[in-house]
Amino acid sequence: MSKDDSICAEGSVVEALPNGTVRVEMPNGYRAMGYVPVKKRAEFGPLKPGDKVALEMTPYDLSQGRITARR
Repeated sequence: MSKDDSICAEGSVVEALPNGTVRVEMPNGYRAMGYVPVKKRAEFGPLKPGDKVALEMTPYDLSQGRITARR
């Protein structure tokens, strides 16, 4: 599989966890762990519960992903 085979989903932050990770809930009720890449942490700032984010996940593991955008 190539890098382009990632799954993109939108959701809202439910819980902020240590080290820049958050728990994201999708509109269908599915919850996943998300993290902000180190290079973008200054750009994003702190994420709080209720923030809308875009999450990029690999098809191999849908329980965690990378936060690519803040909506």
